[in-house]
Amino acid sequence: MNGARFVDVEVRAEARDAGKRLDSFLHERLPEFSRSRLQSWIKEGRVRIADETVRASQILRGREVVTVEPAAPQPLRAEAEELPLEILYEDDDVVVVNKAAGVVVHAGAGHPRGTLVNALLHHFGALSTVNGDLRPGIVHRLDRETSGVLVVARTDGAHQSLARQFHEREVEKSYLALVHGRMKQREGRITSPIARDPERRTRMTAKLSSGRAALTDYKLLEQFERLSYLAVRIGTGRTHQIRVHLASIRHPIVGDRLYGAPASSLGRFFLHAHRLRFRSPSTGDWIQVESPLPEELSRFLESLRINTDRMVAS
Repeated sequence: MNGARFVDVEVRAEARDAGKRLDSFLHERLPEFSRSRLQSWIKEGRVRIADETVRASQILRGREVVTVEPAAPQPLRAEAEELPLEILYEDDDVVVVNKAAGVVVHAGAGHPRGTLVNALLHHFGALSTVNGDLRPGIVHRLDRETSGVLVVARTDGAHQSLARQFHEREVEKSYLALVHGRMKQREGRITSPIARDPERRTRMTAKLSSGRAALTDYKLLEQFERLSYLAVRIGTGRTHQIRVHLASIRHPIVGDRLYGAPASSLGRFFLHAHRLRFRSPSTGDWIQVESPLPEELSRFLESLRINTDRMVAS
């Protein structure tokens, strides 16, 4: 049973819980455990109702007694794994890769393998140790469904240099995004602070007065009938920053249902890290690396150009 035996926890459903999914109910009542961790316990048979194992999607009727048998989390350590890796640039200090959409940057709950870090360790053997065994080399991240340029530190010295550049906002980060709606102005700046959404913990929000400072600049590249193609630059690197900021001005990114966009045939959201510019940790010279728009995004954009009238932004 994976390590030490913990005391079982009993959670009693009430009438108001009728109709809820079991995993959602448990996450509400046991917030100290992540939803993915609770789901893994359900799969392992550690969650029972009337001594019967259950499914995460099981709908409660109300008044059930749910027994949870907690287990210690498995220690996470990144391991080398032979996976595809597209390298855009490398030297003795850094590696710049083209991350594909759908790839998680480093291991975490629910994603022990198949990550970008696993692939990097297979190709390079060793990376900086500043962020520990779970995130070797990782200085910044991209969301799972965001594709594009990401820089990784090969040495501790390079890591410290890059971390300082990110902290002092010296790194230039440029993205391409397709959003819903017609822009009222061709360019703009969003400065709303970003915080964790207190009602939906998987989301961030720019609707609270509190939060961490965030800066997003955008420029209209092409205007379609109902969509807008933007170049975006960020001066900070908050979680979900571009997604949250654009949604906050009622222009959610195409495909990003977490932040209010309708369902899309794209299969991912239309956000791509196009360009990264930073100083070499060794020489101080500027290094600029670009990633072309992925094929699936290019095809989607081209279909808009063919099938709808557009106004090219000057």
